[in-house]
Amino acid sequence: MRPTGQNLSLPTGQLIPCVVQDAATGDVLMLAWVDDEALQATRQTGEAHFHSRSRDELWHKGATSGNTMEVITLDLDCDADTLLMRVLPRGPACHTGSETCFGARLTDPRPGVLNELAAVIEHRRTFADPESFVAATLAADREQAARKVGEEAVEVLLAAEGSDALVGEVADLWFHSMLLLARDGLDPLAPLEELARRRSSAQ
Repeated sequence: MRPTGQNLSLPTGQLIPCVVQDAATGDVLMLAWVDDEALQATRQTGEAHFHSRSRDELWHKGATSGNTMEVITLDLDCDADTLLMRVLPRGPACHTGSETCFGARLTDPRPGVLNELAAVIEHRRTFADPESFVAATLAADREQAARKVGEEAVEVLLAAEGSDALVGEVADLWFHSMLLLARDGLDPLAPLEELARRRSSAQ
């Protein structure tokens, strides 16, 4: 999947800093450097590529460790001399094994999972992959997405009380409900805002 920011390019030989941010939580994960080669490799593969200044070569983040980063968006700042890369990390960002190069995360990653799901859904919509279930559901008739929500709701009702299966079925119901909202052009996280509004009005 290729990230948004398709028209970005840098003059040959230009090297600029790149701030890498978790697209789900907002945590700053690392600072690296990119040139046009790294930028184009990132756009073509959908995974973070940088320029290694110590080795003076293209660096595919996680190629050795497996801790790659799926890139969601690429944005230059107002002076076009710094890049902001929003990613979904697959493992720790730092070579030390820390989640970020600046120590522990500042945010609780659990709420960020829903943000991550919403980001993935939008990513699949923008760059439709014929093999992606999400992309196919977003492009299909509404009945298909709505039917899956109904099926998952029934599975929740049938799951054994207090079981791991119940947790899994509720997770499926949440996911397919988010997908239905996205299919209808709504924010998949809009129910969270509605719950916050209700909680505020009840106080």
